[in-house]
Amino acid sequence: VQGLIEFKDIVFKYPSKDEITVLKKFNCVFEAGKTTALVGPSGGGKSTIMSMILRFYDPKKGDINLDGHNLKDLTLNSLRGSMPVVNQEVMLFDDTILENIRYGKEDATEKQIMEAAKMAEADEFIQDLSQQYNTQIGQNGVVLSGGQRQRIAIARAILYNAPILLLDEATSALDPISENLIKNALNKLMKGKTTVVIAHRLSTIMHADKICVVMNGKIVEEGNHEELLKLNGEYSNLYNKQFELLEEEKND
Repeated sequence: VQGLIEFKDIVFKYPSKDEITVLKKFNCVFEAGKTTALVGPSGGGKSTIMSMILRFYDPKKGDINLDGHNLKDLTLNSLRGSMPVVNQEVMLFDDTILENIRYGKEDATEKQIMEAAKMAEADEFIQDLSQQYNTQIGQNGVVLSGGQRQRIAIARAILYNAPILLLDEATSALDPISENLIKNALNKLMKGKTTVVIAHRLSTIMHADKICVVMNGKIVEEGNHEELLKLNGEYSNLYNKQFELLEEEKND
């Protein structure tokens, strides 16, 4: 898998009474080895795009291609096997840290797991735990903080080492110190991979190769951070509002 993902004239509606069209002739190219960020207000279609890459839904009209192959022509195993997802909500099991990370690659050695944990900025807090990598973390990682759970999920994705990476609000529920550590971990994870990021916090995607502002099922602006700020449009409005809110929080 090289990782070139193309959405061509995608029309999509969720089956419901209202039958509201979520994506309206949506076009986007996610370039191989590059990071593309999707930003914009809730309900604009960002999560639907991510779900369609994973083929939880198929379009009503249009084609989604991976390296020139229509997703419908690929097996679900081969498709989903090429793209780990790091979500805001991390799914952990009532087992050891070692086994929770190994879930990303069941034949991984302890050495590979520890290397992944170091890259994910997780090794330091693991070494401070009573049983270190053999610490039982309880149902859904109840003994860990939000930032620690997120770093375990990133270690899992590093270990999996697939060519495409999907990040859905991976830093949105974190305090600034955890967010900083996780940004460092994600930067290592994203290197050389086709990465699709959904983010509300624009500070986390400022260095993306391409940022797409998605509103009402369409891309209304596209470019890198500097280019979009110069447009003085929707992205600039979002950025300025967040900057103002941060300043207010600091003053409080």
